[in-house]
Amino acid sequence: MSEKLQKVLARSGHGSRRELETMIAAGRVSVNGQVASLGERIDSNAVVRIDGREASIKQPEDVVCRVLMYHKPEGELCTRKDPEGRPTVYDRLPRMQGSRWVAVGRLDVNTSGLLLFTTDGELANRLMHPGHEIEREYSVRIFGEVTDEMMRKLKQGVQLEDGPASFKEIKRGGGEGMNQWFRVMLTEGRNREVRRLWESQGVQVSRLIRVRYGNIKLEQGLPQSGWGELPIKEINYLRELVGLPAETRTFVDPRQGESRQKRYSRARRVNAQKLQQRGQSAPTADQAQPATGKPDSRKKNDQSRPKSRKPGDRERPDSRSTDQRKPDGRKPNERKPTTRKPKERKATGRKRTRT
Repeated sequence: MSEKLQKVLARSGHGSRRELETMIAAGRVSVNGQVASLGERIDSNAVVRIDGREASIKQPEDVVCRVLMYHKPEGELCTRKDPEGRPTVYDRLPRMQGSRWVAVGRLDVNTSGLLLFTTDGELANRLMHPGHEIEREYSVRIFGEVTDEMMRKLKQGVQLEDGPASFKEIKRGGGEGMNQWFRVMLTEGRNREVRRLWESQGVQVSRLIRVRYGNIKLEQGLPQSGWGELPIKEINYLRELVGLPAETRTFVDPRQGESRQKRYSRARRVNAQKLQQRGQSAPTADQAQPATGKPDSRKKNDQSRPKSRKPGDRERPDSRSTDQRKPDGRKPNERKPTTRKPKERKATGRKRTRT
């Protein structure tokens, strides 16, 4: 059975459909030694090359759909390689053999927050397609005065360079003066759409964070440039959202419930909060607890020491000790300290001379 070339390559993890269509149009893909064309159909025996290198073709049953949640910081580019050597979102992702990560949409260099990656190019293409109208939620800080009339216009729709656009929902998120936070939600991902919508009202976006894609929310404990693999339940939610069959295999251990990256980042976050509460950079020896969770033996010994007695208090014999102390505090075998008196000199009337 033959399938479209870009669909087969996307399923095999060579990129999203949009990326592959651009490659095919540029003449970078060949089928059986001939330059491929858009819309060409191939069978399972075809030999496909991308930029002269043979591309692996996987059957639907051989592909395991994996999805990563990535916390993108400001300053990273959504590209595989940058000619200027700037950091990219692919630099910190886990390495794979026989497949590669495909980004679900893009975030510009000055935007941070949630970014999804998958090994299934078909899933990435459908999640990005505007026809599915998947919600994207952003937390945005605005520099300038925002009135209720401006918010009404942004929800109703404004005309941009590439067509009309609008926010599906706008909520105030706090802030005072000229810097205020808002929560906005839209159902498409055009280039810099959120920033352009606000700029159409004469205000400027000073910070932009994506916090949700569909029902997948950015993990609060996930550090910037950190990633976590989604469990099969959330993967199948995304697949069902775009009309793809459910996945039955996963790389996440169901007994753990989450990936190591999430657990480690959460542990670092909790430790940082504890240190911040203590008001110091590192735990001291008295604050450090053994790994077994038992109380420190030094504290136990300190508590077992007898308290200092006040004058006039009678000393109670210690039941744990066999010796009985004397009224002056000495042990039975302890001698009473003596003090040596200075030797008295007798006056002889003679004058002492040194020799």
